Amino acid sequence: MHPGCTIWFTGLSGSGKTTSSRIVAKELKKMGLPVEVLDGDVIRKNLSKGLGFSKEDRDTNIRRIGFVAEKLTRYGVYVCVAAISPYRETRNEVKESIGRFVEVHCHASLDVLEQRDVKGLYKLAREGKIQHFTGVSDPYEEPEAPDAVVRSDGSETPEQSARKILDIMRRKGYFRQVSEKSPSAEIMIS
Repeated sequence: MHPGCTIWFTGLSGSGKTTSSRIVAKELKKMGLPVEVLDGDVIRKNLSKGLGFSKEDRDTNIRRIGFVAEKLTRYGVYVCVAAISPYRETRNEVKESIGRFVEVHCHASLDVLEQRDVKGLYKLAREGKIQHFTGVSDPYEEPEAPDAVVRSDGSETPEQSARKILDIMRRKGYFRQVSEKSPSAEIMIS
């Protein structure tokens, strides 16, 4: 069985992790590849229910997501993970355990994120109504050498970002032959 790949989208709240992961997942599905999206908000409500936002709980959450992603990747699934995952050491630990891994840093300045604050979370964090909010009252350690940086500040479209990620996956050799009619996985962004 040919292994899949984990594409790990990390970044501050509102930086485009979910949007980017869904676009990449859609394109992978178009290629006929098995895909699963593990969204941090959904995981928190199900797999990690009851965990708080201490460093230890955040690390436990990321390790749980990594465990699931590693199992799926091993069995040929392309896993798109969208999770803040604020601590570099834990992200690197998960990356090492999975192996076939693309780290994507979804980046926009804190100013841009606070201006577009769709969920109103930054405002609540600034008012002290949300404790331990990554980027405001808790740290976010940017990746030192991500495979891709998604510029979610408007300098590139989500489709351009997805194309960049898929190109990196191709260069790393993470696509397999899907059928007789499709000798190589093609990247088509509509």
